[in-house]
Amino acid sequence: MPDRHAHAEVSLRPAVAADLEWLADLRAIVLRDDLERLGRYDDVRVRQRLRDAYDPSVTRIIVVDTEDVGSIAIRRQDDTHWLEHFYLARSHQGHGIGGRILRVALQGHVHYRLNVLQGSAARRLYERHGFVVEREDEVDVFMILDRTSGSTLRGPLS
Repeated sequence: MPDRHAHAEVSLRPAVAADLEWLADLRAIVLRDDLERLGRYDDVRVRQRLRDAYDPSVTRIIVVDTEDVGSIAIRRQDDTHWLEHFYLARSHQGHGIGGRILRVALQGHVHYRLNVLQGSAARRLYERHGFVVEREDEVDVFMILDRTSGSTLRGPLS
């Protein structure tokens, strides 16, 4: 059976304040299994953490065909760009969409940082895109990608 996402139109649109609540719900769904495995899931807290940190000016909504299916944020802090709030609906995971988004999002000769939950399958995605472990604790893996040298231009979302 052909993968219906293989030829899907993938784009990014600017986030707006009205996206907050569905993104908070998406975060809770996407992170639930990993947070439960780590003994850290709290239905209210998982949503509130996004509400507290949400900045539409640095967030893009992932659109597949015409459906909003996720988000990605790149927040600048000094000379580092933090990759945050990268969530993709489960129905769209495992089809190359996350990789397509990262190829476009990771632009410029800069340092990128992120943290991912221990044991999360997302860690493999980040490693495929050049991130390496900087440090770990019992809950998070902190990763870095140094793109301050070499070409970093990437193609479109196809």
